[in-house]
Amino acid sequence: MAIEDNPRSREQYGAELKRRREAAGLTQEELSQRAVMSRTHIAHIEAGRRRPDVEDARRLDQVLDADGFFENFLPILDGRKVAEHFEEALEFEGKATEIREYAPKLVPGILQTPAYAREVLSSGASPKSTEERDELLVTRLERARILENFHSPKVWTLLDEAVLRRPVGGPAVMCEQLCHIATLGESHRIRVHVLPFSVGYHALLEGFVSLLWFEDLPPIAYVEGLKSGRVWELPSVVRQCQVAYDHALGDALSHRQSLALIRSVAEDYANEAQRAQHP
Repeated sequence: MAIEDNPRSREQYGAELKRRREAAGLTQEELSQRAVMSRTHIAHIEAGRRRPDVEDARRLDQVLDADGFFENFLPILDGRKVAEHFEEALEFEGKATEIREYAPKLVPGILQTPAYAREVLSSGASPKSTEERDELLVTRLERARILENFHSPKVWTLLDEAVLRRPVGGPAVMCEQLCHIATLGESHRIRVHVLPFSVGYHALLEGFVSLLWFEDLPPIAYVEGLKSGRVWELPSVVRQCQVAYDHALGDALSHRQSLALIRSVAEDYANEAQRAQHP
């Protein structure tokens, strides 16, 4: 049995963790070592600022002999439809004051147009009903609303050139999508950099990375692969991700050069779409 995720439920969950930890005679550091979690993460859970993932909850149950309590009453997000591995990252995304993302293959979710997002959500090895796709689409478009506030969060987007060249949804969809990114960049709402193919191998080539900063929490990193994703809050790991991002950023085109490339590729798609309509 899961419970709806809200500040009060997380506070109650955290209070119960603290009560059982103290009853077991363990400090946060001792519990962190036994449950293979960082002490900082446990402190945030007990304070109601974060929620553990399922594996964390299972380890807490085992260490504290809680008979499944922490897994069975794990707070879940309030009805928003996302991939299970992205649930925790979605919660943090809405609280971030700064977001820096690297996308190796697809346009990041918060930048996707409806047509592009619909194509992404309609594809894949697991077929989805129209209703399922539309629920996911609503959530993805809701995520983009954080860009409506011009000042927060600050967003840096690092795109592999493959993101520009892969014709998701066809030339018309790609033209609209790239023009949308360029408009956001030209209005200074986001800062965008492209890693051209000519760079070859670079520090972030292996997968999607999102770095997030907050007002009252330590920074985190979210790393995603095929059907998997993980939020890292261990300072040493977060720092490694930040350094890798900085190294890749150093290989990228400047903001102005990137916008020029994005506009150029968008124009190529526009011409292709026009030729398809008038062969």
